[in-house]
Amino acid sequence: MAQLQTESDQETDDLAEPGSFTGEYFGQVNHFRSQDGLKLAVRTFRAAQSSRLPLLCLPGLSRNSRDFIALGRYFSQNLSEPRTVIALDYRGRGLSDNDPNWRNYKPVVEAHDAIIAAAVHGIERAILVGTSRGGIISMLLGALRPGLIAGAVLNDIGPVIEGTGLARIKNYLSGRRPVANWDEAVALIRDTAENRFPALSEDDWLAQAEAYFAEEGGGLVPQFDPALVKPIAAVDVTERIPPLWPQFASLGAVPVLAIRGANSDLLSEQTLKQMHERHPQMESLVVEGQGHAPLLRDAATLDRMFAFVKRCG
Repeated sequence: MAQLQTESDQETDDLAEPGSFTGEYFGQVNHFRSQDGLKLAVRTFRAAQSSRLPLLCLPGLSRNSRDFIALGRYFSQNLSEPRTVIALDYRGRGLSDNDPNWRNYKPVVEAHDAIIAAAVHGIERAILVGTSRGGIISMLLGALRPGLIAGAVLNDIGPVIEGTGLARIKNYLSGRRPVANWDEAVALIRDTAENRFPALSEDDWLAQAEAYFAEEGGGLVPQFDPALVKPIAAVDVTERIPPLWPQFASLGAVPVLAIRGANSDLLSEQTLKQMHERHPQMESLVVEGQGHAPLLRDAATLDRMFAFVKRCG
């Protein structure tokens, strides 16, 4: 059985420097072994003495558990209904090992890693929060392990993936490069995304940079394996991407909240409408001033998610 390993160097100082990600403010980082022996990381925001269903957070393609720090603190420290939040670093991202076989960088493998992450935490049922790639994995889990899912938040992802957005992501990953300092990191993130995210604050841009880069070798490097680009490079964005309606249907028996960035180029308004038609009980939220994918940091979005999560048990 997979074992959970807790990092021994956690600190409790809430005022950490950018990029340090130590202390209770940022959650506790643990490691476990995948079925094929890789050491994978999870970030846990524990709600002491809470028996409520936890949230299991699954990040985007090149993203990691740091994207859920604000969400983790919001739910775990809620005074009325605190919930434990667990966020996964997929293989080859964040603090998880790189996979020597880049062909394993695919959603079905990552879905099985998520199942093991839940198992080592003793989670029998959870509310999934899947951003982009994480939403695809959530839909796969609906088929692979339906009993695990009490509800699902699909953040800017649906069964139909727009080629325009995928092409942008493909180019973005191919341009992976280090930067010298945090000012450069923020500037790079901002230059890449500001036209789609006009509503972000200075703190939001810094949080985005901190979630994407980490200190290494005297500079800052993106926190994903460069080999992650290989399976994406093989995708022809000019061809119609096969839709995932059967996978979406696997969530038909549980509450679903679909979140769309108003400026998204990956989840269209038309697809969101079709999702409502196929899942009549589904709720949706459009986040103004944000694109792909909403950060899940602003109070209005977190409050709406809190109300949804209460419906899930």
